[in-house]
Amino acid sequence: MYLHRSSGQAPSIERKYDADFKMTPAYHASLPDMMDAEDAIQGAAVPIQQVGVSNFQLPLQFQSAAGKRLTLQAAITGSVSLEATLKGINMSRIVRSFYEHENDVFTLGRLQEILAKYREKVESLDARIKMSFSYPILQESLRSGLSGWQYYDVSFEGTMDSTGRYRSFIEFDFVYSSACPCSAELSEHARAVRDTFAVPHNQRSKARVKIEVADGAIVTIEDLQAHCLNALKTETQVMVKREDEQAFAEMNGAYIKFVEDAARLVYAELASDDRIVDFQVACSHLESLHSHDAVSVICKGVPGGFKADFTDFRSLVC
Repeated sequence: MYLHRSSGQAPSIERKYDADFKMTPAYHASLPDMMDAEDAIQGAAVPIQQVGVSNFQLPLQFQSAAGKRLTLQAAITGSVSLEATLKGINMSRIVRSFYEHENDVFTLGRLQEILAKYREKVESLDARIKMSFSYPILQESLRSGLSGWQYYDVSFEGTMDSTGRYRSFIEFDFVYSSACPCSAELSEHARAVRDTFAVPHNQRSKARVKIEVADGAIVTIEDLQAHCLNALKTETQVMVKREDEQAFAEMNGAYIKFVEDAARLVYAELASDDRIVDFQVACSHLESLHSHDAVSVICKGVPGGFKADFTDFRSLVC
């Protein structure tokens, strides 16, 4: 098949794909590179703070605190800064940097290696990686002896600036139940004063914890799960029989909390860990009483650190 062109236009080109074509070094060298074109920059010749790729996915290796290697699907965002004199970056180099380590165990230290590598390859001043994945931890039921896999949304993030300074962060979502203290007291009042059965309201809730890890320190995902569990107590359950459901009701009665309480409880837990130099906690209680949610954000208060400016509470819907 040929493209039909009117008289005076360029000759028609046959539409076909040559599956037998073989690349030669000479042909490869002849390929045009738009990044080197003299008139390549369009618009304002100004720096770009972040440019790169978002949500490219591949299976990566992680290691549990017990030493078990896990293969998990990860979604990765990688970006670098771009100087005003440069047209753009070779984005495939960011992706290839991960494939070079696809059989390695991924840690915050591994991100530092990759950042240094692709910051050099792309000739950038600043670089950033964020990789998100779902991480399984086996959870035991409260009384029945059953167990099941609880999955946690986790992100590893690393940044490197023009001086080579590396900073590492972990973001961790913890889902729990929150029983309202006010509703609990009002229910007890109805029972005691009017002999009326009432059920206090509670709801599924989520705490999103983001921490900055101290240089050279190791904080595992299991560490963060333990911090949140110790602070909030009422994590949602995986495997439940009647005895577990009763235990969970008792636990919610023992650990009633407003969203303000939840944020402060997690604050106290994280502040006690010297490996964590800064943190932010965003809590959302998906109210069963109201048509809106109750939210609270708190940060450690480190100068120049997190600002407790979390606004994307819709992403905390459980």
